[in-house]
Amino acid sequence: MTGNCPASRCFQCAMDRDADRLRRFFGGGTDDEGRTLKEISGWDDERLEMVHDYIQWLFPLPERSGANPSAPVLDAESIAAVRGDAEMQRRLRAGFERMLTFYGFERMGDALVEGPRFRAASRNWLHAGNHNHLRLTRILRSLRVLGLEREASLLWEALRTLYERESAAGRRTIAAETLAFWKRAATSAIQY
Repeated sequence: MTGNCPASRCFQCAMDRDADRLRRFFGGGTDDEGRTLKEISGWDDERLEMVHDYIQWLFPLPERSGANPSAPVLDAESIAAVRGDAEMQRRLRAGFERMLTFYGFERMGDALVEGPRFRAASRNWLHAGNHNHLRLTRILRSLRVLGLEREASLLWEALRTLYERESAAGRRTIAAETLAFWKRAATSAIQY
């Protein structure tokens, strides 16, 4: 049983509450596993890599996740709530900053650059077909849908530059198809 819903309707009840669940999470509350955004942001890189059901909470999308179908889905109400609340925007940005560290990037002025940990961090994800490439696509699109277009643009430029450098060196660490997904997530008209 979930809330006041019979077990047969739990999935539907979860879907009906997506806007409330996201407002709670980005407002400082917990996800369905009892974790706060602050707690997740405090995880070490190994845990961020090994746990696969948090990214859909940090960076929700208007489509249901195949990897985590119980995660909330954005709708017009939840998008407006996150876009219109400075504290929720700050928390979304904090999740983004943590993931930048995970991937080895850092902000330098008005750009993202490879930070001092990039070489070590990239060993974990800079491989063709790595699941983190899907996470990066999600992050790019979610940031744009939720109002952090500038951050999405910075990430896209960093990833595009990385792809160009890797390709020029003859390393196939990022598939052309992945770059196309990133570009679409970062530059296509926002639809929700």
